[in-house]
Amino acid sequence: MRISKLFGKTQREVPAEAETVSHQLLLKAGMIYQVASGVYSYLPLAWKVLKRIENIIREEMDAAGGQELMLPVLQPLELWQETGRDLAFGKGLFTLSDRRDRKLALGPTHEEVITELVIRNVNSYRDLPLLLYQIQTKFRDEPRPRAGLLRVREFTMKDLYSFDSDEEGLSQSYNKMLQAYQNIYTRCGLPTVLVEADSGAIGGKDSHEFMVLTETGEDEIIYCNNCGYSANTEKAESIKDKLADEKPLPLEEVDTPSITSIESLSSFLKVPQSHTLKVVFYVADGEFVIVVIRGDIEVNEVKLKNALHCFELRLATEAEVKQAGIVAGSASPIGISGIRVIADDSITSGANFVAGANKPDTHFRNVNYPRDFKVDLIADIARARAGEGCPKCGSRLSSSRGIEVGHVFKLGTFLSQKLGAFFVDPSGGSHPMVMGCYGIGLGRLLAAAIEQNHDDKGIIWSMSIAPYHIYLCPLYLENPQVATVAETLYAELEAQGLEVLFDDRQESPGVKFNDADLLGIPIRVTISPRTLEKNSAEIKKRSEKQSQLVPLEGIAKRLKELISEGLSKLSNSA
Repeated sequence: MRISKLFGKTQREVPAEAETVSHQLLLKAGMIYQVASGVYSYLPLAWKVLKRIENIIREEMDAAGGQELMLPVLQPLELWQETGRDLAFGKGLFTLSDRRDRKLALGPTHEEVITELVIRNVNSYRDLPLLLYQIQTKFRDEPRPRAGLLRVREFTMKDLYSFDSDEEGLSQSYNKMLQAYQNIYTRCGLPTVLVEADSGAIGGKDSHEFMVLTETGEDEIIYCNNCGYSANTEKAESIKDKLADEKPLPLEEVDTPSITSIESLSSFLKVPQSHTLKVVFYVADGEFVIVVIRGDIEVNEVKLKNALHCFELRLATEAEVKQAGIVAGSASPIGISGIRVIADDSITSGANFVAGANKPDTHFRNVNYPRDFKVDLIADIARARAGEGCPKCGSRLSSSRGIEVGHVFKLGTFLSQKLGAFFVDPSGGSHPMVMGCYGIGLGRLLAAAIEQNHDDKGIIWSMSIAPYHIYLCPLYLENPQVATVAETLYAELEAQGLEVLFDDRQESPGVKFNDADLLGIPIRVTISPRTLEKNSAEIKKRSEKQSQLVPLEGIAKRLKELISEGLSKLSNSA
């Protein structure tokens, strides 16, 4: 491909709307274009990367026994209503009506549709296990699309669904997919970490995410270096630091003028934040609720949502707090009635806390549970933190940033029971199929590859997913000898089946080198009057600083070897 003919132009300036490295570089490299919030067009270079990722995924899914099919984007809304997941997805589910006023949904995932299809084609245990997958467009109405391709509303996803006759079979399918996913990431040149995750709206019991570790990651991972425990913060558990036992003291009212935050309360009364109780107000499926937690700990809203078994959870507005008769800034569960109170289990450790007195500019000292207030539910609803105890071995936890590039779920039988996906065993008995689902977002994986592999000059693609393997960079094309050699070499490399991006522009060396680094093609081949004095070309790997002069005679063979070495290294690691 000649750059003069390539659709999509590089930019010199970082776009103002781009915050993450991958978003900045994809826009600068002319690889994507934003059509609407969370909706992008892929230009030819990015599309070639996406197709390479897709081919790697397809090869590994096929090798694991998967069968590829294609399911519709439009799905009958009643299927989602039948499983109740229309409520679980909430506003994230795009819905519409056709000309006959039939309700439809744009598929954010395809469990319902694939299960209905399997019902029509599977009757006996002899038809199981099944691994069915597709690579297709999905739609989710993200409330805050951001970070370019990392958080979008329209995206391409590989989703595979497993159907087994029992839990043992599900575990085998699950482990098979875990290995296939590891192979995919290794072949793409992306080291990943497997962490425990929350199942969210997909449902099921066990769930894991594959994370690419990077300082720019949008997710936090909590892990233990001693026993290997790891989970994202939505799921992570910890052993909270226990406070010293104290004898409960009498409740004491104190004036706290203009004190409305835990930080200011702690400073004003000269008590640690761990010796305070804070109240957070939420609305869960329309119900106003009060959450009580130790002052030094943050609420984990995913855990809270799971504890409440609600579909929609949000912070209450100031108007809703006022309507409930709550004094914001001085609130506590003491004396509250008619409002459900949920507490983190941290309130059971320690004594003599400071908490609101439910009237302006006033707090209580020596608040103790359960002497002074009641709660409707106690659970672990806290955000785990580095430095707290590991729930498995007790060692101190650590944390890192990461980007989720794959999510797998053990669904079990809750969907198959609701939809009637049963099979007949050898004795004639009927049982629900045991299901799993396994997803990889291709655009997200593409962006994560850039987040993990870049420098201050641009992208650094691995050989396996780069849009082209060679960047042919002739300098001073006005020189007839340079032009002739460049054209001859381009034709020779293409004839050898090598994938070449030929910079045939009449641009300065600086512009060409900058674009070569920005686009991240693995091998740059430079031809100039200087190299031709030695009848050579300069070869430089994008991932290395050093270059080497290679004779023009036999250069195609040498480039083939370099490409083969790069690809083999990744494949052998998998």
